[in-house]
Amino acid sequence: MAPPRILAFAGSTRAASYNKKLIRVAAKCARDAGADVTLIDLRDFPMPLYDGDLEMEHGLPEHARRLKMLMNEHSGLLIAAPEYNSSITGVLKNAIDWASRSEANEVPLSAFRGKIAALVATSPGALGGLRTLVAVRGILTSLGVLVIPEQRAIPSAADAFDQNGALAKPNNHNAVANVATRLTEITARLTTTNG
Repeated sequence: MAPPRILAFAGSTRAASYNKKLIRVAAKCARDAGADVTLIDLRDFPMPLYDGDLEMEHGLPEHARRLKMLMNEHSGLLIAAPEYNSSITGVLKNAIDWASRSEANEVPLSAFRGKIAALVATSPGALGGLRTLVAVRGILTSLGVLVIPEQRAIPSAADAFDQNGALAKPNNHNAVANVATRLTEITARLTTTNG
């Protein structure tokens, strides 16, 4: 049986993003659990703010097409979602908005329907990004994604990682590993069932 294919990314373009550190940890945990993980950086997919007039005149931007292609090639999504002002980041929402747009002869929401997703977050604040997980879960669910119940929000992000980028506290690492493992298991099971 082929390993489940999981696309992993953080909803930030900042080079030193705490959530980029977190997604690297989560992606490794998913690989250790048997997944074939593709880790991308949304900084490599620059897109204009979604604009229906721009879409009508020019179609989807090249990087939106590339992102959709990657999403279509993977059964699972592993997302580290930063929290900006108590909600989802603009770059993550914009990526979702563009990827949700259909072109000629495409099944609507092909990049989302039937996918399985897992969410993690970290933030300097006391809630660890928990509020953004609620927002992202709602958005993905409305697009036809099965978001697994397991998730992890890690507070005090500035102190959460060691100098090598690993999570400093074993309980945080174990919780992220559990999320990644459950995503791998459920994606493998559903992919086999539906395949």
